[in-house]
Amino acid sequence: MTNILVDADGCPVVDLTIKIAKQFSIPVYLFCDTAHNMQREGAETIMVSKGADAVDFVLVNRVNKGDIVVTQDYGLAAMVLAKQGLVIDQNGRAYTNDNIDQLLYSRHMSQKVRQAGGRMKGPKKRQKEDNEKFEKGFREILANCQKRKDSFPSE
Repeated sequence: MTNILVDADGCPVVDLTIKIAKQFSIPVYLFCDTAHNMQREGAETIMVSKGADAVDFVLVNRVNKGDIVVTQDYGLAAMVLAKQGLVIDQNGRAYTNDNIDQLLYSRHMSQKVRQAGGRMKGPKKRQKEDNEKFEKGFREILANCQKRKDSFPSE
């Protein structure tokens, strides 16, 4: 059975994820640290002690093949892909084995620039269109999961 796991600390699409998942009858688990206590109807919250990447490691240890993870963290996305999970960010971009290496490299290079005293542009302010792109991409992933399940009912 497919589950949806959300890296919920600072995630702007938590409520939208829960709403859409409910339409597909797929359980949602929200992972957050104690500084971001988050309770939502229609989802189970997994609280994790504060610490660097603590939420990421707990979440990735719960991922099973075919689970869907919502995160904007490239490192977490890479670990989920290694476990044969599906990953989407808050703007509807799917992380795949075809794009994750380039994304990780880009993150690494940006980090080097910052360590050398350089500055990088921050993310743009979230727009309504970003939610629409997320919803479209998320529904597409869920529909594909549903098709696979219907094609292979014994799984």
